[in-house]
Amino acid sequence: MTRDQTDRKAGAAALREVEAMLATRWPESRIEPSLERIHDLVDLLGNPQHAIPVVHIGGTNGKTSTARLADELLRELGLRTGRFTSPHLESITERICLDGEPLEAGRFADVYAEVAPYLRLVDSRHDIRLSFFEVLTAMAFAAFADAPVDAALVEVGLGGSWDATNVADGRVAVVAPISVDHTEYLGDTIEEIATEKAGIIKPGSFVVLASQTEAAAEVLLRRSAEVGATIAREGLEFGVRTREVAVGGQLLSFDGLAGHYDEVFLPLHGAHQAQNAAAALAAVEAFLGGGRDALDPDAVRAAFARAGSPGRLEVLRRSPTVLVDAAHNPAGARALADALTDEFAFGSLVAVVAALRDKDVRGILEALEPVVEAIVATENSSPRALAVDDLAMLAREVLGEGRVHRGATLPDAIEVAVALAERDAPMGGGGVVVTGSVVTAGDARRLLRGRA
Repeated sequence: MTRDQTDRKAGAAALREVEAMLATRWPESRIEPSLERIHDLVDLLGNPQHAIPVVHIGGTNGKTSTARLADELLRELGLRTGRFTSPHLESITERICLDGEPLEAGRFADVYAEVAPYLRLVDSRHDIRLSFFEVLTAMAFAAFADAPVDAALVEVGLGGSWDATNVADGRVAVVAPISVDHTEYLGDTIEEIATEKAGIIKPGSFVVLASQTEAAAEVLLRRSAEVGATIAREGLEFGVRTREVAVGGQLLSFDGLAGHYDEVFLPLHGAHQAQNAAAALAAVEAFLGGGRDALDPDAVRAAFARAGSPGRLEVLRRSPTVLVDAAHNPAGARALADALTDEFAFGSLVAVVAALRDKDVRGILEALEPVVEAIVATENSSPRALAVDDLAMLAREVLGEGRVHRGATLPDAIEVAVALAERDAPMGGGGVVVTGSVVTAGDARRLLRGRA
């Protein structure tokens, strides 16, 4: 065994130990709205979140893709970047990236070891221990400050005002489209949810607002005015000027904050990804020049041409085509349905759906119903997975008995879906989309990646 192999094996073992220790803490699905614990922790660490300029990315859908796109562009322009996103698809190391790459397993474990003594101290001071997400947030800021990075792209975990990432003061705050999700914590109305998410808008910051409903926009604009933030709105100060479907993606032109950018190829599918790219572009313009200076158009083209967003309308197999998408709420499912209609021409499309029981699964199914021939209900690997029988019952209520099938496991469900797609499109052109949860997307990638 070579030295590199030995190091990788040791790193993998250390990572498994860290994951086991993190698993003893509250999961991301359980929240106690407070910044006291995370403030206590980062204070002990020397407030690393203040050592680096931050682009803070909130909203409901599109946060991770926007972060990845902005990351690509900043690196193309010569900056060293850190990126913190959640949840992960396959490995926890994906959440903390330096220069576009996840931390190596050994380095991830080392960062945990550096903060571990402080975790015990903070835990002892509070009635509730630090959560899984709070620990990861502190680890990300510590890793970025240690690197150091020139810019950190930081995705909100849940909400905004009391999300652990909000100990940072973003130079730029990006608010992706807001829709109804996590109502048990954020509220039942768009206004309540937008109020929580507006908490990342800090005094004197630059705010990039993706397209919003009137109710959400009113809340966000009011918060921006209260703290003296500069505002840029999609459709007014920036946006997608033209969009054409192209082989492997789309060809775009953008109106940026300070310039126009034409003939930009984006190898991602869907109008929503074009909008994410527009927001990422505006965020970088704001970060580097306060929105006054245009970027090098060739740098924009080069960065976006190599962009990727794993688990977002990603093709994992062909003949028939099997795609995976992490849509996990009705708004995400509607964007998926629109992209499938606009950019693919399947003779027959079957959806494999596995979702979490605390999500609006009926809303997801209703969004998919007009664009799929059938649904195969199954379960993903999450302990919060909705049971296959319960999901199938919901699906029958939405689609009718004859269009619903079931698979006890994800491999079984994909096999059933492939057979259905090939049966209904015997001359080729059948397709399968695996969706319903980020966990489902990750499970499918582990199962199928490398077989495309």
